Amino acid sequence: MIFLVNAAAKAFSLYLIQYLTGLLVEHRGIRVNYTRKINHFALFIIPTYLDRVFAYQETFGLFILGILFAIASLAIYVRPLRERCAVINTMFRSFDRPEDRPYTLLWLSTQIVAGFLVIVPMVILFASYGLLDLILIPILINGIGDGLAEPVGIRFGRHQYKVHALFTRKRYVRTLEGSACVFITSIVVVALYFSSFTPLQYILALVFLPGLMTLAEAFSPHTWDTPFLLLAGYLALFGVKML
Repeated sequence: MIFLVNAAAKAFSLYLIQYLTGLLVEHRGIRVNYTRKINHFALFIIPTYLDRVFAYQETFGLFILGILFAIASLAIYVRPLRERCAVINTMFRSFDRPEDRPYTLLWLSTQIVAGFLVIVPMVILFASYGLLDLILIPILINGIGDGLAEPVGIRFGRHQYKVHALFTRKRYVRTLEGSACVFITSIVVVALYFSSFTPLQYILALVFLPGLMTLAEAFSPHTWDTPFLLLAGYLALFGVKML
């Protein structure tokens, strides 16, 4: 029962933020690149907070069920529904970048699925080796570093490069300044987990993880950063811990 209350509170909170940020796009002219990242940070912060407010005994089955709920929550944004409901359309506007059309929902949904396809086996792997204390490291780097990359790149980016996207030949611009956010965040997050490493492992993690995570973000397809960042991070951490 608490799990369902938890899931409902998460859905309501995230939908509400999407609606409010959608209003900023529609009525205040705020760029979707910024409101999209507000939603990005909310997606990481709110579930963490609500997991403490509505705490429950988490099992692997409930973990998988939560993933399925997260994926299913995107179903309301399919075109027939959002065209018939102004509220849903406003929510969609909060992350529908003009340059992503008509692939906005396709890229978002497939990225989320791919991200979970990385996380689930890695949780199993890390649990079997007693490394679950490290499981949040790539998630935090992705949530904070990648979350900051786009707004920082838009505001301060001067050195541009282009990347491909799925299902299209169009190329999209990223900046070195934005990618630097991933690098810096990686250093900070690894530093916070100092006690989880031996001295040698800690040095190796600081030397290799920031660069690998930054390269993963830099060369991943447009809007598809998450699975590449997570995979690079988990493989690097596992390799370091096996030394």
